[in-house]
Amino acid sequence: MTPEALRPHYSRFVTGERILLTGHSHQAWPDVARDAVLRGWDDAAAHVDDKWGLAAEAADAVRGAVARQWGADPSEIALGQSTHELVTRFLSALDLRARPRVVTTKGEFHSMRRQLRRLAEEGLEVVWVDPEPLDTLAERLVKAVDERTAALMCSTVLFETASVVDGLPRAAAAAHARGAEVLLDAYHAFNVVPFDLRAFEAPVFATAGGYKYAQWGEGVCFLRVPPDRERRPIYTGWFADFANLAGAQDGPIGYGERGAERFAGSTYDPLSHYRARAVIALFDELGLDVKALRAISLRQTARILGHLEGYDVLTPREDARRGGFVTVRVAAAADVVAGLRERGVFVDARGDRLRFGPAPYVTDDEIDRALAHFGELVPRA
Repeated sequence: MTPEALRPHYSRFVTGERILLTGHSHQAWPDVARDAVLRGWDDAAAHVDDKWGLAAEAADAVRGAVARQWGADPSEIALGQSTHELVTRFLSALDLRARPRVVTTKGEFHSMRRQLRRLAEEGLEVVWVDPEPLDTLAERLVKAVDERTAALMCSTVLFETASVVDGLPRAAAAAHARGAEVLLDAYHAFNVVPFDLRAFEAPVFATAGGYKYAQWGEGVCFLRVPPDRERRPIYTGWFADFANLAGAQDGPIGYGERGAERFAGSTYDPLSHYRARAVIALFDELGLDVKALRAISLRQTARILGHLEGYDVLTPREDARRGGFVTVRVAAAADVVAGLRERGVFVDARGDRLRFGPAPYVTDDEIDRALAHFGELVPRA
């Protein structure tokens, strides 16, 4: 599918009046997503509280799509409104009294980093491993894991630079051998960089969401729970023992039989799953699987890199090591973002790191025009 062929599916987002290069953050929603929201509203009006059976069908479609892409079983997928909710639930399931240490990187997204920093204020020992040099990151993570470590937590693609982290299956196996759980943040891989849990010998947790490259919108996040895990999260919702709600509730807190059930939350907005299911079906119809999306992304990011010779580019140029966007270091990056916005070009920045994120519906001409505007605002040194 060419960008030109895809654009009619995004009639409300892609108007020709702006260039959307925030595909690493918020991709456009196809028109079928709007139709799905209306369908969910109509189901609620028609069935009121009985709508939840229909909502469960939408949720199952999400689990199935995640499982297919990750090489997992749908029963292993717990759903949540945000990855922060799921990561915090994971942390609450660890025995931090016996193993009061977590190993992570300095390159994690704000939600994980903030939560770990707050726990560190309360006494949790958090080891922050510098992601650079990237070639040795996995080995350095392993060296930081000891018998007091409850978990190794790391992204598969770093959110600031789009660098793909290599060696994680080996790192996960080594950490697991020392008794630590492993949680991988695969948000910047989902639907743009292949990620297969079958490459891991160790049982790993993995989390991501549909807000970015999947075009599912907010509120559609998920956690893969290894099937043999019988953890009892402290941060627990009433869905986590849904099958036994009719029984007595005065004994020990119960949990579902399957691992993913134990990490379930509580009442949520089912429209998010209606929206996601519709986009999943559209992508299936158009043949936009992760292999096709990866090829589109690599071509587009290579085109962006071609315009950035002479700039301080932080994203790897090698295809195998590059995620779905390109980062360039720019002084006064926030001002450059504002200047581009005045010209109809949507990008974002994290500190001094400006990010260009293409998407399948972005044309080559739009990329060229956007980078020409960037060159006018930020001339080469």
